Amino acid sequence: MENEKRTKKNLIYFPLGTIGRDAVYCLITNYLLTFILFTRSLDGAQIAAITGIMIAARVFDALNDPIMGNLIERTRSRFGKFKPWLLAGGLSTSIVIYLLFNVRLQGWTFVWFFGFMYFAFSIAYTMSDISYWGMIPALGSDANARNRFTSRATLFAGIGNTLAAMLIPMFTAGSGAIGGSTAVAYGRIALLIAILAPLFILFTLLGVREHRETVPAGQKQEKFSLKQVFGIISRNDQLVWAATVFLIQQVGNGLIVGGIGSTYIYFTFGYNGGLYSLFTTVGMIPTAFLMIFYPAISKRLRRKKLMGIMTVISAAGYMLMLVTLLSGGAGMGRFWLLTTGYMVSNFGQYCFYLVMMISIMNTVEYNEYKYGSREGGIITSLRPFITKTGSAMIVAATSAAYLLFGVTGYTNQISDLEQQCAQNLISEAEKLSAISDVIFGAAGKESAGVSAGQGTGLLITMTLLPCALMLVSYFLYKRNYKLDEEEYDRICLELQKKTNNTNT
Repeated sequence: MENEKRTKKNLIYFPLGTIGRDAVYCLITNYLLTFILFTRSLDGAQIAAITGIMIAARVFDALNDPIMGNLIERTRSRFGKFKPWLLAGGLSTSIVIYLLFNVRLQGWTFVWFFGFMYFAFSIAYTMSDISYWGMIPALGSDANARNRFTSRATLFAGIGNTLAAMLIPMFTAGSGAIGGSTAVAYGRIALLIAILAPLFILFTLLGVREHRETVPAGQKQEKFSLKQVFGIISRNDQLVWAATVFLIQQVGNGLIVGGIGSTYIYFTFGYNGGLYSLFTTVGMIPTAFLMIFYPAISKRLRRKKLMGIMTVISAAGYMLMLVTLLSGGAGMGRFWLLTTGYMVSNFGQYCFYLVMMISIMNTVEYNEYKYGSREGGIITSLRPFITKTGSAMIVAATSAAYLLFGVTGYTNQISDLEQQCAQNLISEAEKLSAISDVIFGAAGKESAGVSAGQGTGLLITMTLLPCALMLVSYFLYKRNYKLDEEEYDRICLELQKKTNNTNT
C-alpha cells in the first residue's frame, strides 16, 4: 500500500520536473543555429568553426556522460544519488544559456566565446539530464511501472518542448519579434527559460521519493575507472544495439526541427515566425495522444510490430511532404500539405522514440541478469549522450546543407538587417521589407531571391534522409535487439527468484 501511494505521488511530481529542462533543450538544439545564422554575419570559415565546436563538444561528452553516470551511480547522500546532481545541473545550465544568448559579440570573437559557453553547457546539462532520466529505474522496476514513468515523463518533456517550439519562433522572427529584433527577442526568451527551468525542477526535488539502495555495513562503495565504465557499456550487447539504433533514428528525427525546417519555411513562405510556429505545433499534436496512450497501446501490440507500423506511417508522411514540390507558389494550400506530412511523419518518429527509451532502460535488468549488477546510472547515461551526439550530427548535416545550397549568403544579409534594426538605424517595417526582397527578390535589385533549386535541396535533405535513416533503424532493431516482452519478463522473474532465495 505504501509503495503504491509513493508511486502515485512520484507519477505526479517526477514528470513536472522536466518541462523547463526540455524547454532549455529545445532552445539550444532547435534554435541555437538559427539564432546564430540570423543574428551574426559569418563567413564559411566561421560557420565551419562553429560546426566543429559543436561536434568537438559531443566528442567530449563521449567521455563526460559515462563519467557523470558513474559519479551519480556512486553518490550516497541523504537526498539520494540523483537529486544533488539534478539541482547543480539545473542551476548552472540556466546561467550558461542566459550568457550564451545575451552577450553581443561578432566575428571570431563570438566564435571563441561560443566555444567556451557551448562546452560549459555540455557539462551543466549533462548533470541535469543523466540524473533526471537515470532516476526512472529507481522509481519502479516492473515493466508496467517503467512504461508509466517513461511515457508520463516523455509526455511532459513533450509539453515543455512543444511550448518552446511553438513560442520561440513566433516571438523571434518577423513582425512578432520581441523588441523588434531577433537578437533582443532571443535574449529575453533565454532569460525567461533560465528562470523557469529551475522552478520546474523543484517539483522533482521536493516531491519525488526514490527507492533507496543500501550498502551493507563495512562494505566500501566500489570505484570505477573510465576504462571500466566503457567496459560495462560495451559488454552489454543489447545496450550497444539499442544505443546504435537510437542514435541513427535520432539524427533523422531532428533534421527538420534542427534548423532546416525553419529556414525552408522562411525561404518558401516568407520570414514569418508565426508560420513556423504553426508548422511545429500542428506537427506535434498527435504525439501528445501517443504519449498519453502508449502504455495502453504497448499492452496490445508487441514493440517490434508497433515499430514496423510506425515506420510505414512515418515514411508516408515524408513522401507527402515531398509531394509539395508538385505544387508551385507559396500559397497556404502548399503549406498545409507540408504541415500534414510533417504531422504524420512525426507521429511515427515519436512512437519510435518511446520504444527506444524503454528498450535502453530494460537493459538495466539484462545487465543485472548477466553480470550481477544493475549499473543503472551508467547505462542510462547513454540516452542523453546519444541524444546530444545525434544533435551534433544534425548540426553537421544542417551546416553542410546550408553551405551546399548557398543558404548563408541570404542569412548574412538578413542578419545585417536585424543588427541595423537593433541599433535603430532602420525601422522594423523597413527591415521586414528588405528581408522580403532578400528572400523573394525585387525588381531593380541585384538579388533574385532564393532559387527553386535551393529550396528543393533543403526539402529533400529534411525528408528523404530522415526517412532512410528510420528504415535502417527499424531493420537493425528487428534483427538484433532480443529483449522483447517475453524475454524481459523471463529475466525479471529469474531476478525475483534469486532475490527471494537470497532473503530466505
